[in-house]
Amino acid sequence: MLEAKCLKKAVIPSTLINNPSPGTIQSTRLALHVTRNRFYCFLYIASGPHIYKLQIALGGTSVTKGKESLLIPLPTKIINPSLVKRCPHRSEIQSIVLADAESLGYLLLGSVDSYGHLIVSKLDVSGNDIDRLTYSALPPDNGIGEGSWSGLCFSPNQISMAAIARSFCKTIDIYDEEMHIRRLRPLWDPTSITFMQNVVNGDQHSLLAITEGSQLTMWDLRMNENGGCVHRISGTPGDTLYSVCSSSTGNIAVGGVDRTVTIYDPRRWSSLSRWVHCSKFEITGLAFSTVDPDYIYIQGVDYECSNKDVLGGWCDSGSIFVADVI
Repeated sequence: MLEAKCLKKAVIPSTLINNPSPGTIQSTRLALHVTRNRFYCFLYIASGPHIYKLQIALGGTSVTKGKESLLIPLPTKIINPSLVKRCPHRSEIQSIVLADAESLGYLLLGSVDSYGHLIVSKLDVSGNDIDRLTYSALPPDNGIGEGSWSGLCFSPNQISMAAIARSFCKTIDIYDEEMHIRRLRPLWDPTSITFMQNVVNGDQHSLLAITEGSQLTMWDLRMNENGGCVHRISGTPGDTLYSVCSSSTGNIAVGGVDRTVTIYDPRRWSSLSRWVHCSKFEITGLAFSTVDPDYIYIQGVDYECSNKDVLGGWCDSGSIFVADVI
């Protein structure tokens, strides 16, 4: 059974971010990296057109519990807060992602704004170097039109490949670094995207899971028939899905307005389980545990989180929460 090893709370200095920008309901504007010794974690948060870097010390082996076993965070301080200068966006950032390539000696920090402009920076794994090679890519239409939510994900096995979803334009653009490869056109406004981590049949690198409206759709980048869409699962009309994720075992989870998490088996495209009303507010983020894929982390509309068994979250009050889960 998973349990929290420590839970910390820190307040972002008002001199760094005075009034956080609102984002959209499913914005993912927090990314987190933990040092190998697990003594510190580096958090990258976006507000407006800027990205900020924060450092928080981990540690402690006990967690205080309150009424109904509610975890009580221990106060801590933010170390060396700074502005990231390698991400010159001109509009509000909607999503940031840290792609893990530690075997290559670096991380990739990707960010996309409300017009689909992608900027990627290489980071040193120690968190000290953020001024390495950067590339950027504009959408084929150069971002013309109304700004809206934009999502970003990297292929876990081909780190140079990125997918960008733009809600208002109803498009998914696929890039190999700055080169535009393909555009997918979902039927409804896309709300979340992720590359499949494990697939029973076929090439796991090329399958993309997308939530659009109340539907979950699967896309194969190698196919042209039906625009690349290979499967479509319809939910309850009006119950918009805001998040999708996949586990190391291949299962797919979705959640949204109805505050329910549904787990699908890609072998039969049938529902394995449903966790009804598991969140106080709409579900806007999901992530399977990397320690035990039978567990899943859930993010409500009142927080923006990043999670890989060290969980980071922040809200518009300026509070940052970090939990180390074992």
